[in-house]
Amino acid sequence: MKKEEILNLLKKISYPGFSRDIVSFGMVSDIQIEESKLKINLKIKGDNEEKKDKVISEINSLLENETPFDEVKIIFDKSDSNSGQIAGQEPVSQGPSTLAGIKHIVAVSSGKGGVGKSTVAANLALSIRNMGLKVGLLDLDIYGPSLPMILGIDEQPELNNDRKLIPLEHLDMKVMSFGFISGNQSPTIWRGPLVARMTEQFFYDVVWGELDYLILDLPPGTGDIQLTLTQKLKMDGALIVTTPQDIALADVQKGADMFRKVKTPVLGVIENMSGLFLEGKLLDGSDLSIEGHKVSLREDGSFTIRMDLFKNGGGKTESERLGVPLLGQIPISQDIMETTDSGKPIVELHPDSHPSKLYKEIAENVIDQVNV
Repeated sequence: MKKEEILNLLKKISYPGFSRDIVSFGMVSDIQIEESKLKINLKIKGDNEEKKDKVISEINSLLENETPFDEVKIIFDKSDSNSGQIAGQEPVSQGPSTLAGIKHIVAVSSGKGGVGKSTVAANLALSIRNMGLKVGLLDLDIYGPSLPMILGIDEQPELNNDRKLIPLEHLDMKVMSFGFISGNQSPTIWRGPLVARMTEQFFYDVVWGELDYLILDLPPGTGDIQLTLTQKLKMDGALIVTTPQDIALADVQKGADMFRKVKTPVLGVIENMSGLFLEGKLLDGSDLSIEGHKVSLREDGSFTIRMDLFKNGGGKTESERLGVPLLGQIPISQDIMETTDSGKPIVELHPDSHPSKLYKEIAENVIDQVNV
């Protein structure tokens, strides 16, 4: 048997307490085959031995029935078992500090601009809020803050008696952005040391209070803010937003390498602008073809088709290559564009829409990754 076949078998095993399988969680770090012997390396953080024993038992039972191996050996990497990383990554940096009252901090990043990172960050935060959790959203894109426009906010935060910033309360979330301070229409030209100081101020001089999740919207690329963030703040991990094109996927690797070098786990990849879905209905019973391809119609004449304007499967391929989950795919959508431009993200304005349901699934996957 080949490694790919074994991985497909292991996808049948869900991690105890979750609906997702151990492969998509990134827990299978290595598979070695030597004639009739099979060795599987697992990396699972946490000390729950009962769950680990259950995973081992299910793997042994599955492989005994469906593979020809005489010997199956399962190994846990003890050096990484408590480090909180995804399979194939370096241990999580303990960092100098956490933020008081905040349970989890997740960064949303991208290797390049223009992939819809801030739109994803806003809708992700709202989706987590919809789960009944307390959420904060921090826009750290000092050079081009987008969240004031995406959320329709035109206010400035106030200072308390201790000269600390009070985040704005908006859509049942706490929100802070560089755009609130500098003015969203003004170009910002700051050098590295000042950028680092401003970034630290937004960590420690904002009164966030009690939060379940703080979502960080990072600037694109791998610059001063990312380095300051990972050096000064302990995070649960980072998400990388990309589009399906090769030029965007090439920068995903750079972003992943940067986070791994500073010992911050990559929780997964989100593929944005992932195809275009067209929906419609033919009332006269005639056939429909698009670019020479016949479209399958439902009994009532309605149809849904997907057109890959860029390419198909790029995010999935890249996430597998990095050894991290593909957390979700968001299609190109006029509704997302219009709601974003209106200052009310689609998750808020149309919570039952197809894109909103996709964002909900991504939020659930992110929480699974943080809590696994």
